[in-house]
Amino acid sequence: MQLNDLKLFVRVADCGSLTAAALELDISSAVASAGLKRLEKELGTALFIRSTRSLRLTDAGERYLIHCRRALSDLEVGQRAIESTQASISGLVSLSVPSDVGRNVLLPWLDDFLLEYPELKLRLHIGDNLSDFYHDKIDVALRSGVPKDSSLVAFKICNSHRVLCASPDYIARFGNITSLEQLPNHNCLFFMLDERTHDQWIFNKNGQQHKVRVTANRTCNDADIARRWAVAGQGLVFKSWLDLTEDIDSGRLVPLLNEYQGEDADLYLVCPGREHVTPVILLLRDMLRERCKQRLARVKHLMGR
Repeated sequence: MQLNDLKLFVRVADCGSLTAAALELDISSAVASAGLKRLEKELGTALFIRSTRSLRLTDAGERYLIHCRRALSDLEVGQRAIESTQASISGLVSLSVPSDVGRNVLLPWLDDFLLEYPELKLRLHIGDNLSDFYHDKIDVALRSGVPKDSSLVAFKICNSHRVLCASPDYIARFGNITSLEQLPNHNCLFFMLDERTHDQWIFNKNGQQHKVRVTANRTCNDADIARRWAVAGQGLVFKSWLDLTEDIDSGRLVPLLNEYQGEDADLYLVCPGREHVTPVILLLRDMLRERCKQRLARVKHLMGR
């Protein structure tokens, strides 16, 4: 199956005319007709219904067009990935990141990234509200969880989930936690995600989901503050392993209820559309994947419990 035949098929579908598509692709109508027939022969089905005045897709053609567009788009992204190793990486990239991972994890990684590509300039947006790509002029964003908007392009950076933690001092003062039923009796530190208070904590065990409504004497619109409060012994925190790796690894925070797995907190690098996936974005994606993998490896022995 020839790539040019696939491109031809998409252009014919868009133009509704074999002649117009051939003109756009700078080939003769005869070459275009031969390419379309060749593709239909390989697929074993007609893609268009032809008449003297019109050309329209068959049912099979409409279904195939969806997959063909997606395949060509993926190939284009792949080509950019190859070109990224050859191209000069320069210009300005605007990156939006969550508060905790942005301040405490990402900053030195970005320093190394800019050192490797000195012609690149960075504009960093830090905060837990979801940035508007167009209004805030954001090129790419790090977000927790699969984006709900299907028009966005999302690259998974790492698998993670939330973990319940407290400081050794808090545990010494208020006792260890051995069941979900105890949570409402403890001070559970709140933070807001996109202006919504995260006051319902979700745990999973043996395929069953458990939702616990908790209370707090402190709430902040900056998730980094909730982590700092927990380290200071002010209450329980329920955040991503990625955010809490340093604190857990150093003993500043202790994972609790290890028989449960907290709700998913997978990290994604998100662009507003495929046309925004540049060589810089792909290099940034690869760097983040490798650094997150190394970071989570430090607590991997605890994550699986």
